Amino acid sequence: MLALWDLQKTRPICGALLITAFALGGCSSQLADLTPADAQSHVREPGTYLPVHDLPPDRDEAIIPPEQRAKIEAELAAARERQAVAAKDAK
Repeated sequence: MLALWDLQKTRPICGALLITAFALGGCSSQLADLTPADAQSHVREPGTYLPVHDLPPDRDEAIIPPEQRAKIEAELAAARERQAVAAKDAK
């Protein structure tokens, strides 16, 4: 009777340990794939800094023409007003 009770008690513990071992084994194979073998190392010269202040030249013309910008702003303002009215009606 005592041997049967010990078997019933240890079987779930062994099962939990086995599942944990499989889960940890699966994680380790994914971690190994994070660093590819063909990655090149980037060696920097000591004492060099990134070119933070190197900016592209200024543009001569605006990205969006002023009349088109005004039209877009008017459409956005109208959409904002419609949403405000819809939100007020929903309350």
